[in-house]
Amino acid sequence: MRNYDLCLAWNWEYDVDFVKLLNLACQSHGLSLLQITRDNLLDMMQSITNDEIAFQVFFDRASDADARFIPVVQWACDHVVHHINFHKLACQAWDKVAMHQVISVSMDTPLTITLPSYDEQPLLPEIDLSTLGESFTIKPAYGGGGVGVINEATTLSQVLVARQEFPTQRYLLQAYIIPARLGSRMAWFRVIYCAGMVYPCWWDNYTHIYTHVTSSEETCYNLGSLRSITTSIANLCGLTLFSTEIAITSDGRFLIVDYVNDPIDLRLQSKTFDGVPDDIAEDITERLVEVILTNRTPSRD
Repeated sequence: MRNYDLCLAWNWEYDVDFVKLLNLACQSHGLSLLQITRDNLLDMMQSITNDEIAFQVFFDRASDADARFIPVVQWACDHVVHHINFHKLACQAWDKVAMHQVISVSMDTPLTITLPSYDEQPLLPEIDLSTLGESFTIKPAYGGGGVGVINEATTLSQVLVARQEFPTQRYLLQAYIIPARLGSRMAWFRVIYCAGMVYPCWWDNYTHIYTHVTSSEETCYNLGSLRSITTSIANLCGLTLFSTEIAITSDGRFLIVDYVNDPIDLRLQSKTFDGVPDDIAEDITERLVEVILTNRTPSRD
């Protein structure tokens, strides 16, 4: 049997540069990487079930978008001790309504109303939308990349129409947040977390461009809470790698606007304008290698 240190299941073509970085990081530490893709999925699953190959750490970046990878995930859940984002925890984090219920207990979030799915309850009771302010954001419980999200909504009719776009999903109505301005930037941040390391970035919520928060900016604008809030989210969701969005309001409150994003978009900024800064992506691969090394047992090949 060939026993790999890490198995990465991936299916998004734009992950190719990140996978190259991860492979290089593994090679530099003498670690073996098994890649399961759409092209070799059936062959790899056969080899796994025949006990021809196994792996010690599993990283799933495929099953959320392609159910054909679920048998690999299920095998890993039954046979692999350590996961980068254990599937059960990832599934919980994908549900924005469930995460709101967990996170809002102890941390600041925008004023939010949660709604049942259209299929569950087609007719809604009377809703007082005025509690959300002049405008609000409509979000389905699942999905990323802004799919199904309506910003600056103002009417109940918009809510009623939106609920029918994804009728099986619950919805959140969130007060629309206008961030404060810090220097020349809007105080909106996307913060990446990986295995105990926090990477705070300014994030333009219109262009989606990342810019490092420098140490001097962190000190000047008292942005240390970005790190502590993100670490608290990590403790609640239990994931190894994710991102979160945090905005600072004009009265100085840090609000968690988008709770847990997984899997995160790891395209490189050198290849696409709204990608993750290359040095952060590289550092993430090194952090993941540390996770693998920590959980590695001597090979018996």
